Amino acid sequence: MKTIRIGNGQGFWGDNVDAPVELLRGGPIDYIGMDYLAEVTLSIMMRQKMRDPKLGYATDFIDFIRRVLPELKERNVRILTNAGGLNPQACREAIFAVARELGVHGVRVGVVEGDDLMPRLGELIAAGYPLENMETGEPLGPLADKALNVNAYLGAAPVVEALAEDALIVLCGRVTDTALGLAPMIHEFGWAREDWDLLAAGTIAGHILECGPQCTGGNFTRWWEVPDLWNVGYPIVEARADGTFTVTKHEGSGGMVTVDTISEQLLYEMGDPREYITPDVTADFSTIRLEQAGPNRVRVSGIGGRPNTPFLKISASYLAGYKASGQITISGPRAVDKAKLAAELVWKRLERAGIVFDDEHRSTELLGLGACLPGILPAPEEPPEVVLRLGVRDPDPKRVERFGKEIAPLVTAGPPGVTGFAGGRPKPQKVVAYWPALLAREEVERHIQVTVEES
Repeated sequence: MKTIRIGNGQGFWGDNVDAPVELLRGGPIDYIGMDYLAEVTLSIMMRQKMRDPKLGYATDFIDFIRRVLPELKERNVRILTNAGGLNPQACREAIFAVARELGVHGVRVGVVEGDDLMPRLGELIAAGYPLENMETGEPLGPLADKALNVNAYLGAAPVVEALAEDALIVLCGRVTDTALGLAPMIHEFGWAREDWDLLAAGTIAGHILECGPQCTGGNFTRWWEVPDLWNVGYPIVEARADGTFTVTKHEGSGGMVTVDTISEQLLYEMGDPREYITPDVTADFSTIRLEQAGPNRVRVSGIGGRPNTPFLKISASYLAGYKASGQITISGPRAVDKAKLAAELVWKRLERAGIVFDDEHRSTELLGLGACLPGILPAPEEPPEVVLRLGVRDPDPKRVERFGKEIAPLVTAGPPGVTGFAGGRPKPQKVVAYWPALLAREEVERHIQVTVEES
């Protein structure tokens, strides 16, 4: 039975920049997916694009292309990515510029668009689509003037269309993470639109791949069992036309692929395991069967699926005020008492200046006393030092700025033993809030364009 090898070289924007290069060169591979977009990444890209119309995409991706383009072309290893962000056209032009720089001709790049609904936001709301928040039920309309991005999650179908036009690189905006793994299987095996079990299998393969080494030993509960985590291998799925697949990694790389590492990744970002909803299919995770099929090889089979829904998920974000945080280290005897006093000094001095933050909009954390997991583990009674971290949030950036001026004075006007203050006063930063919604899928029109750089 025909087998294709699909890897994932990036799990988020900021992941290991060498990982996709090692995935390409470490052994046989047919497709490499590269997932750069978290829920609020597009809002970051929007701010970049507002400053410079030529930006708005994952610039790390261009650095990767510069390192490997001749090899990609020679071996015909195809790259699928959402690095295009809010400006896939500009990302494509940057790739073509690299191709000209390296003297690599005939590079075919596919661009998938249609996910960016920001230009149509007013039109959609006027047409009776309130884009209600899936958690609160509130309509987006009253916050439309503060919206930073509004993007629909596209599925695998447009990526498959670009592959059918022989694109070496497929650039997308907001597509589902799983689509980057599913699309090559549909393209290679000719799966039909309503082959629900097969589409579910490809979707689950994409879900296992999407976070990179999180399924090969990274972020693993029994981390002490993972060999050579410094050299962790990024995941590869060996996919077959019948919907079964094997998860593995390149020989010689670190980490491990076991039923346990795959199980933990399967549970990642999981709601109802019987209804994992994507634009392509509704996958039933309760049907999955895992089997250790050799060292660093897990076979996955038995997967069932059901039809997709009439909606697409919308990922929007909006400006929700400003925030700032700062921290100091307090050392020596009675460090905890001194840290509590330091926090009290900051809040009282702000109150004297006429600025009061209620409990919901201010935070006091003593790092080292269980602040990350309160009540889970016992805190030491008398630690030799503690990190005090203070933060505030407010609609008014001037009030937030005033808070930032009260951390440094603790060095001389606070308890003894204060150290670790560096980087200047905390400055107000925009708070970007996430807004999930649903939209009828017929309201989203996808566009695919495949072009070639011949010069």
